[in-house]
Amino acid sequence: MNEDVSSEASAIDEALLAGLRNSRHVLCVSHVAPDGDALGSLTGMGHIMRRLGATTTLALQDETPAELKFLPGAADIVGPKQITDAYDLIICLDASSVDRMGHIYRSEAHAHIPLFVIDHHITNTRFGHINWVAPDCAATCQMLVYLVDSLGLPLDETLATCLLTGLVTDTLCFRTSNTNARVMEAAMRLMSAGANLSDITARALNRRSFNLFKLWGLVLPTVQLDEGVIWVHVRRAQTKAAGMTTGDVQLSSMLITANEADISAVFLEKVAENGGPAVECSFRARPGFNVGEVAFELGGGGHPPASGCTIQGTIEEVAPRVVELLKQARRKGLAAS
Repeated sequence: MNEDVSSEASAIDEALLAGLRNSRHVLCVSHVAPDGDALGSLTGMGHIMRRLGATTTLALQDETPAELKFLPGAADIVGPKQITDAYDLIICLDASSVDRMGHIYRSEAHAHIPLFVIDHHITNTRFGHINWVAPDCAATCQMLVYLVDSLGLPLDETLATCLLTGLVTDTLCFRTSNTNARVMEAAMRLMSAGANLSDITARALNRRSFNLFKLWGLVLPTVQLDEGVIWVHVRRAQTKAAGMTTGDVQLSSMLITANEADISAVFLEKVAENGGPAVECSFRARPGFNVGEVAFELGGGGHPPASGCTIQGTIEEVAPRVVELLKQARRKGLAAS
């Protein structure tokens, strides 16, 4: 029987806390295409578990984005080839479903190992043995602030830097609609512990590669807008021409700033594991509109204002169908307002 625990520090389930304290060989993993909250919570959890005396492995399927390599512990992250089955606990952070761990988690090798899920996505499928899911938190890193309290550990500069990075990136530096007093209180505590807000913001949000600008120059002329939905296609040939190999194309949050748009979408051409075509979809929405439901319906996940999914097929097959769903979501939001 899986077990859920609440978001408040005082109410974090003792089974979760005991499992963390008693484990000695731990694998920590976050989601594919990692962002700041994934990296911040992963490295932060690594520091927490090492303080508890555990030998800890940090793992990601995909490469750490260049702008997040400054995080303490990021250099220690390993890929799928370094993963064994010799763990007594697996901790999954900031991932809403088991497939989001990519090739790090293999059911044939790891199903016998206790799996703890710590996540803030409302669409989380509760796939762990113990699931701590807190949609009221703006970031998984915010949850770890409360976890540190429950474990009786102090916040130091190293841990605070990891956790503040997740808060800063998931809230776009405290500008998203889920930024509330509790978020700011958590950020204040992390800053008091030594995390440098201006440095984190500069590194994680305000640094971009020249190749990314080249990619924007190729794809933005094709942007489309209809019925309050703005979207763009990003082709593999364009990413190759721009010299991009991995990483977020960082267009979703830009497109939603258009005055005429309530919902944005980026359709990124990919190759599926079976070698066929696939499209990685990234959605954003203004307050009052819910793209989380759309992503969940399409097999993905996220939050009402920010979500995503990956769909088998070509952009020509996928994008029109998804855009229509986004238009329906916008109409639903308008009707409810």
